[in-house]
Amino acid sequence: MTDHSVACTDATVTFGDVLALPRTSLSVFAGSSLAIMGPSGSGKSTLLACIQGLERPTSGTVVVLGQDQGSASPRARSELRRRRMGLILQSPNLLEEFSAIENVAFPLLFDGTKRASALKCAHEALSGVGLEHRANADVRTLSGGEAQRIAVARALVRPGIALLIADEPTASLDADNARRVTELLLREAERRSAAVLLATHDPAVAALCARTHHLARERDAE
Repeated sequence: MTDHSVACTDATVTFGDVLALPRTSLSVFAGSSLAIMGPSGSGKSTLLACIQGLERPTSGTVVVLGQDQGSASPRARSELRRRRMGLILQSPNLLEEFSAIENVAFPLLFDGTKRASALKCAHEALSGVGLEHRANADVRTLSGGEAQRIAVARALVRPGIALLIADEPTASLDADNARRVTELLLREAERRSAAVLLATHDPAVAALCARTHHLARERDAE
């Protein structure tokens, strides 16, 4: 399992009598990508929560970057999530009081990185997504596609990022911007040898990933 960035083996999650994540086995290597598809209620968000260490599997194993998320301490799970994972959501969640580059640098600044070093890393990340010319922009002036590219740069700003988790990152974008943002996300992750797990309802977005895993909806635990 240690050869994989993520390896889930017969992982399930139950809340009382409700089966939140049906038995799931999947894997993804560094520098590769896996799309997660399935109807609402099939367990996509629960699966991503297990991989991030926000939920523990009820049965089976979830090993992420060599760490068993089921047995690791809360501190170890939090540290792995903060230091080695990047997260992109449907909404960019940019802070309006900060410029574009400050939004990208925020994870580093929050952890106490010196401002000059944080902004240097942020500028490099912005260059990677083609928005270095918008570094000082008021984020309220960004288009939807630009804002999501800023979110991609923020997710990848840490030099040690090894896993990028994207939860419906293109749901609020039109088809052209969805394709552009996804292609950029995958290219930047591959350039950094980071694995990508991308949950989506969009077959066109899923098709851009190296592989696709389909989750089936099961309402109740056996």
